[in-house]
Amino acid sequence: MTPGTSGGAMGLGGNAVAGRDGQTGGRLATGGSLATGGAVGAGGSASTGGSAGTGGSSGSGGSSRTGGSSGVGGVPSAGGRGGANGGAGGNVATKSLAVLQRDYVDLRFGMFLHFGILTYTGSWAQANIDITQFNPTKLDPGTWADAAVAAHMKFGVLTTRHHDGFALWPSAAGTFNVKSTPWMGGKGDVVRAYVDAFRARGLLPGLYYSVWDATEGIGNGPITAEQLAYVKTQLTELLTNYGPIPVLVLDGWSWKMGHNAVAYEEIRTLVKTLQPNCLLTDHTHLRDPWEVDLVNFEEPAGDFAPTTNTYAANQEQKINSSGGNDWFWAPNIGGLMSTADIVNGHLKMLEPRWTTFLLNCPPNRDGLMDAAIASRLAEVGAMWSPSAARGVWPAPETQMEYPYTPKSATATSGTAANAIDGINDTNRFTLWQTSGALPQSITLDLGAEKPDVGILGYVPPYVAGKGSTTNAITSYTILVSADGTTFSKAISGAWAADGLMKYATFGPTAARYVRLQADAVSGGGTVASATEISVAAKR
Repeated sequence: MTPGTSGGAMGLGGNAVAGRDGQTGGRLATGGSLATGGAVGAGGSASTGGSAGTGGSSGSGGSSRTGGSSGVGGVPSAGGRGGANGGAGGNVATKSLAVLQRDYVDLRFGMFLHFGILTYTGSWAQANIDITQFNPTKLDPGTWADAAVAAHMKFGVLTTRHHDGFALWPSAAGTFNVKSTPWMGGKGDVVRAYVDAFRARGLLPGLYYSVWDATEGIGNGPITAEQLAYVKTQLTELLTNYGPIPVLVLDGWSWKMGHNAVAYEEIRTLVKTLQPNCLLTDHTHLRDPWEVDLVNFEEPAGDFAPTTNTYAANQEQKINSSGGNDWFWAPNIGGLMSTADIVNGHLKMLEPRWTTFLLNCPPNRDGLMDAAIASRLAEVGAMWSPSAARGVWPAPETQMEYPYTPKSATATSGTAANAIDGINDTNRFTLWQTSGALPQSITLDLGAEKPDVGILGYVPPYVAGKGSTTNAITSYTILVSADGTTFSKAISGAWAADGLMKYATFGPTAARYVRLQADAVSGGGTVASATEISVAAKR
């Protein structure tokens, strides 16, 4: 999401800068371990049924009531809670990624809920805001859920923590959260109230979390071990204390600091270990599923799902065209989307593009759904129902479910680090770009030998928010090595120059080093370029 304007564009190879709003076993927190029924925060370990460590609580198989499953992630039926203090809840079968994605795009319509300290005061990404002003005296997420049901929405996504760092639950990590406010004597928990209200009405409760935290300084420079533990502790709390979470939307990560600064492999392993059925996405501002389970099209930044899209995706838009505090509520909120625009200009257009519409409807300062927004959503529900004519989502043949975050990269020419930093934003990103005659190559060091390397992902150069056919690699050779000296050919092949993310699959094989050699590029040129290159296990 974008606060005002995009903040300008950088030239090729430039680093992303601040200036965008968020949509925004046991690899738990640092040193943690998990046993059956337990959940762990930083440094803790849990025995069967117990809890330990910072923020520990009963985990999978806690005290949830059997209530069947519904939709993405096997959420208990209306009235269920997935654990007294929540874990994954019950005996929920793990679904394949393709099934989870199919279930998600079949939800069609969801409610984005930006709610936090910015509802009351402060500006986007401001540090150390006076959180004592957070005071939703009439908090009732039931009004949010009722408005969602009236519109035929099937799920919500709540901003549990935005870029300012204020957490809507009583986190054991730090004090910049609701437990340090006068509201409810520091005993309130917006996340708990939200998940309970949505589940009670048969809706799925998704969560949003900003990795960037301006108050803690996370993302303002090199990430320290303590900062990483802070993030992992909070993610562990959210994914153990509140039952099954169908989707986790991350932000302030790829575009702010890059997926290499906070290793994507490590965060994904944590999320999938705690909740295997939770879809993970990030605002990468790429139209391709690079290191995400769902692509996010951010409409206020000028992006809309193309007619050719077949990726499981979100379209994110604000219901108001004027007023508000960026994506949050403010007394001057207005310019609501018309019913026709929501239905005909979005829902009906997005359905055949396999893109779920995530419409931001910010609660007001009382903690209630704004009456005008609720009224508009009721009109939408009277006008729209999901199309029964749409077929089955065409799942992709290859997906990078088990990524390996490279530790470093070298290249025969160009800045190799740009291909693995994971810094992406609309019109602002870094590129690896070669010079000299082809072939040219880039070699990724995974830091240690991995037993099952078998997928390489290549994102071609991006121009104006879209994958470009210029300088795209069209003929390639992939080589692997255990020692960085002796390489063997894994596969060679050709890619179409269509601007879309490409995959090469091979093996699997044991390797520490993976080399992508550009043998030819589009148009018969001599410059090879890449926005991102990633490697994953083939299992």
